[in-house]
Amino acid sequence: MTTEFDIFDLHPDLVQAVAERGYSTPTPIQSAVIPVMLAGQDVIGQAQTGTGKTAAFALPILQNLNMGQGAVQSLVLTPTRELAMQVADAIYDYGRHRDVRVLAVYGGQSYSRQTRRLKKGVEVVVGTPGRLLDLIRKKVLDLGSVHTVVLDEADEMLSMGFIEDIEAILNEIPSTRQTALFSATLPAGIRRLANRYMQEPQSITIQRKQITLEAIEQRYYLVNESDKLAAITRLLEAEEVSSALVFTRTRAGTAKLANELAHRGFSAEALSGDLTQDARIRVLSRFRQEQIKVLVATDVAARGLDIDDISHVFNYDLPLDPEIYIHRIGRTGRAGKTGIAISLLSPGDWGRLRKIESLIKQKLSQAELPTVETIQGSRDKQLAEQVMVWLERDRCRREKEMVTELVAAGHDPIDIAAVALKMARVEEKKRPIKRIGEVRDRYSKKSNHSSKNTKGRNGYNKHNGSHEKGMVRFTFSRGKKHGVRPNDVVSKIAFHAEIPGHVIGKIHIQNQHTSVDVPERYVDKVLSKSGTIRIRKHIVNLERV
Repeated sequence: MTTEFDIFDLHPDLVQAVAERGYSTPTPIQSAVIPVMLAGQDVIGQAQTGTGKTAAFALPILQNLNMGQGAVQSLVLTPTRELAMQVADAIYDYGRHRDVRVLAVYGGQSYSRQTRRLKKGVEVVVGTPGRLLDLIRKKVLDLGSVHTVVLDEADEMLSMGFIEDIEAILNEIPSTRQTALFSATLPAGIRRLANRYMQEPQSITIQRKQITLEAIEQRYYLVNESDKLAAITRLLEAEEVSSALVFTRTRAGTAKLANELAHRGFSAEALSGDLTQDARIRVLSRFRQEQIKVLVATDVAARGLDIDDISHVFNYDLPLDPEIYIHRIGRTGRAGKTGIAISLLSPGDWGRLRKIESLIKQKLSQAELPTVETIQGSRDKQLAEQVMVWLERDRCRREKEMVTELVAAGHDPIDIAAVALKMARVEEKKRPIKRIGEVRDRYSKKSNHSSKNTKGRNGYNKHNGSHEKGMVRFTFSRGKKHGVRPNDVVSKIAFHAEIPGHVIGKIHIQNQHTSVDVPERYVDKVLSKSGTIRIRKHIVNLERV
């Protein structure tokens, strides 16, 4: 098996794994970074997600592992649990022929499971700073044998307030380590981190490939997370979809969504990283030949996908990085054709949408989901069109004989036709038109929080009245004086306590302190994170009023 990856003198098992994922030519960042990391040098890579940077650091990590030791030899830090899972899956996939043990660690997952895996021995750990630091402090994670550490999406970790945690983790790793830092941008905080913890790093900058968006209609629909399946089924019926590529955030999500769509009568399959190369080729072949109408994939699984006739791209989950959004929707509107890009926006996605709009320098238009009446009308129209086709064909000799017999038996011809149509649409029972709930969202123009004179500029209720039924009020000693903003409160509490941002209630920011209402069912979760939540670089202790 010969590929252009042979030039790096990688282990044959790694070259085989790369080829099985459908890659034969290194991307620019891979060509630049892999030799530097194989030589053991520190590296700063400025590149966007979607440029192949995961393989750029994963392959050198796997090449340099000493198998059989059991100790953690490589550590990858990521800003989010989703990215931790994605990177861990990719490293595992590249190293599967070498039996490499990879563990993803992040908040919300059982400590006991992670502890058991670490005790059994793993070579590579990928995780978020908060959970990694917890495991280090519990003396469960020993980094004394780590020789390579990667900071992935460093600027995102900086913006999320993780720099102090990162520094604490780096101080636990031998100073002789190799450090690789990847970031879309290099703000002052990242440069200071590099100057302090890296040894004469080589700097590599990869410019993103420009994708023209003029031929793509972009719009979004605001829905609750729990209503996304109902929303996409309505859209798949209402839109004139010839072929659709649907992106989800996780590998498990692709299989679940594809199964749900198939159960509802849509020809859908998942393109998953779990597939063998032969299975992947078969799925893609069915998609190209229009035997499959809907292909559900993650960004990792869709890499290398090059099909010109995709009419629609759906962002079932918005990507973490706006660059990925551009890469996703660039798969429609090709070869001189127009395309449609549709995003399902949940109440916690406004920040991501704003980043996307800033990057592409245009606003996405908000649209209303098709109503039940619209879907029913569309179904009636399609059925009528099918009937007209068969009437023109006039190939129903035996059926006419049956109708004649039924009429002779005393049945009304209109009743017979109605029953036949009813039987013809029995498949529609697989596609019930589910009710879609009203979105409770503070940023939406259709917010339910419409009490007169109670909203601030960002749509938050700011008066300090009694909290609503079912809500519990918390306070902490940080306020306007410390730069606290409503979105800081929502994003940090939601992230650390692992609760939906849209459920957080009234927020009242005073000069020295802030109060916030949280549903009773999440009180224990919020209290358990008191003293660990960092808002504007300040640790806050939440106290129940």
